[in-house]
Amino acid sequence: MNFIITLLISAAVAAFTAQVSPQEQEAKEFKARYDMMVNRVGPDGVGIETLLDKWEAAYPDDVDMLLGRFSYCFSKAQTNEIVVKDQDRYLGSKPFLALKDSTGKDVHYFQETMYDDELFGKAKKALDKAVQIAPDRLDMRFLRVAALVGYEKESPDMALSELKSLIDYNGTKHPKWTYPGEEKVDNEFFTAAVQEYCYLFFKYATPASFEAFKSLSEKMLVYEPSNVLFLDNLGSYYLVAAKDNKTALKYYSKVLKIKQDDMTAIKNVIILARNSKDEKLEKKYLPLMLKYSTEEADKLAAQARLDFLNGKK
Repeated sequence: MNFIITLLISAAVAAFTAQVSPQEQEAKEFKARYDMMVNRVGPDGVGIETLLDKWEAAYPDDVDMLLGRFSYCFSKAQTNEIVVKDQDRYLGSKPFLALKDSTGKDVHYFQETMYDDELFGKAKKALDKAVQIAPDRLDMRFLRVAALVGYEKESPDMALSELKSLIDYNGTKHPKWTYPGEEKVDNEFFTAAVQEYCYLFFKYATPASFEAFKSLSEKMLVYEPSNVLFLDNLGSYYLVAAKDNKTALKYYSKVLKIKQDDMTAIKNVIILARNSKDEKLEKKYLPLMLKYSTEEADKLAAQARLDFLNGKK
């Protein structure tokens, strides 16, 4: 199972400790039995579905039960297959095996998780109901996004729509988010989580994922127009995906007006300048690398390049 999704499921099924009624205690006993069985046989092992059916019959609106149902169906939906691709990276990963065919052409083998549509639909239905019952459980919101990302892979249309709706909800309703295992769930936490998905879409490096990366960053800037994370993202989109150096420079310049020591912007402008063979621009930004970088290797490289551009040996 995808590592991000595994972590989110673990967080989502964590229980809160509190004084409970006899009915609530019985529900918690179901969960304790479920946790014990999952530890022994896994989320889709023998006996899990039977227990979930009994649990659901007694407590159809129990969020933990619904999360268990999601986990069962989501795990059952997955199969791993070996796929052959022309490219040397797929979904941001290198092949686990690379060979040459009879003509000498490289053949790249990747492991890909496939999903049964019907079982995935059942998993999503259970999670959707859990979100309706507890709309401010942020872990479940991001669990739904993670599931969609895994299902859609390089074309994250539904995942993007879910994230954009979540950003609107956060920006207009200002919910008091909860997240099991996290004491402080503030806007900084939310922003950092969204940026993780931006990074994932950028890493996938497909036309659709690049567009999702751009659209998600633009949506965050509606509510946080001076957030350098997402301004940097747009610079990176235009630099890498659109190959529009002029527009990329515009965004990086905006970032550096807000945060003059932003190393993402400084490094990428230097890359942009070198790619464009714009030595004047490069000489303007290399001193910023020397001034603000905390990495000695960056400083040494910047000084060596600056010395070369200035005609020094």
